[in-house]
Amino acid sequence: MKVLIVCSGNAENFDFIIHHSFVYEQIETLKRTYDVEYDTFFVEGKGVWGYIKNLRKLKNKIKMYMPDFVHAHFGLSGLLACLQRKVPVIITFHGSDANLSDLRFLSKFAALLSKFNIFVSDKIHQKIRGNDRYSIIPCGINFDQFYPIDQKPARKKLKLDPEHTYILFASNFNNEVKNAPLAFSAVEKLNNKCELIELSNRSREEVNLLLNACDLLLLTSKSEGSPQIIKEAMACNCPVVATDVGDIRKVISETEGCYITSFDPEDVASKVTLALRFGKRTNGRERVKHFDNNLMASKVFKIYSSVLSK
Repeated sequence: MKVLIVCSGNAENFDFIIHHSFVYEQIETLKRTYDVEYDTFFVEGKGVWGYIKNLRKLKNKIKMYMPDFVHAHFGLSGLLACLQRKVPVIITFHGSDANLSDLRFLSKFAALLSKFNIFVSDKIHQKIRGNDRYSIIPCGINFDQFYPIDQKPARKKLKLDPEHTYILFASNFNNEVKNAPLAFSAVEKLNNKCELIELSNRSREEVNLLLNACDLLLLTSKSEGSPQIIKEAMACNCPVVATDVGDIRKVISETEGCYITSFDPEDVASKVTLALRFGKRTNGRERVKHFDNNLMASKVFKIYSSVLSK
């Protein structure tokens, strides 16, 4: 079974493993576990026309590689993939392709053209819909890569002050959707001195270390699909404070030490204070076992097999 993965390659100093870690880990799990081989096509260019300009290159890639089907990630990549009609297309919609109004219409169109659609959460499906051939499959967690370790050795490896209070921000500060100004406003209201650490261009090992070294993870996004960092924090038993977006409420459920907040800086600061007062690690790992990457990959493989058989 030959699969061509199509996704954006527009990030600065693009690295598939870092910038699309959830895609990389899913397809690598499929490769290890099932009779699946894959190649990649990274879209270079932004906006609708930037993507469409890649059509000839994509057709040439398909002609050379001869995949059984294309698995595109995000709506614009899916739309590009659907413009070729040589092989069937599976699209996974991750969130921004549904939450951003200027992309939603294009995602809906792509979802009608594709052979099968995967949505990382039911909320994303409700916004896009598409054809009746779909499944809800969140991206999975690699539990061998994300696991609890003691805070002191984690801080030592990262050269962080063992006595300081660190809050890990769930993305880079410049991403408008991730809403860093709200996080900074909330932290300024705290009596104790806290340092907000930006999560940007980190290896998977470094992300695991940060989730174990920091006192909590803070996510203040305006919108999300099914954010991986929340599930990875849970796998590391890291306390979480997050806005009520995507499927976060469902993922953290009633886990002690994890809190849902509004977009009011006072409320964010209050929930951060509660998480710090909790003063220990959570039992989040036990609560997210059903997101095991192997389980999620098995569901994706069933879809691959179904599309291939038809």
